[in-house]
Amino acid sequence: MPFLLALDSSTDTMAVALVTPAQTRVFEAAGGAQASARLLPEVKALLAEAGVAMADLDAIAFGQGPGAFTGLRTACAVAQGLAFGLGKPVLAVDSLMLVAEDARAQGAGDDVWVAMDARMGEIYAAHYRHDGGSWQVLDAPALYAPAALAAHWGRPAAAAGSALTEYAEALGPVAPAWPQARSRAAALGALALAAWQRGETRDAAEALPVYIRDKVALTTAEREQRA
Repeated sequence: MPFLLALDSSTDTMAVALVTPAQTRVFEAAGGAQASARLLPEVKALLAEAGVAMADLDAIAFGQGPGAFTGLRTACAVAQGLAFGLGKPVLAVDSLMLVAEDARAQGAGDDVWVAMDARMGEIYAAHYRHDGGSWQVLDAPALYAPAALAAHWGRPAAAAGSALTEYAEALGPVAPAWPQARSRAAALGALALAAWQRGETRDAAEALPVYIRDKVALTTAEREQRA
């Protein structure tokens, strides 16, 4: 068993997991604008509680996206900085797969569509299937209008994510559904360990976010038109 530190701030929840041979320790708190200031202090606190030194870590995992632009850059920058400083590799974790893993822990089964609110009236979505050992990507993460996603996924076997409540009317009835996460940090730790076991480490220079969307906000005219 390795020593792995995993970070994700792609949503309004900041998640940190420390995987050790003895156990996995997790921390979650409000993220968003606070993540850039709180992430590194909370990492240090979690390591201290576990009695683990930075030098003991074998790799640093990070949520690569898609998700909030600032949050993705925060997790990426911290993971990359620590990895460079320690001379360790990084592990990139699909932030939507993290939602599927959390839903599976809640009983969603092995076939899950993830739909996360991407703001600006759009949804980040992807389709995953667990083969008993790891998640397989059936539909890669992409950006959808709510109506387009509803038409594309038909009747999903199970669905998870914040868009299920934010766009409930447009998506229509979806059951079974897991709109709320139980523990993003626990799911993050599980995916980081699985990535390590598959040998998916990469150089710290490759710790790059996956944005999907290249537009940060609506213009004033676009906001008025939507209103």
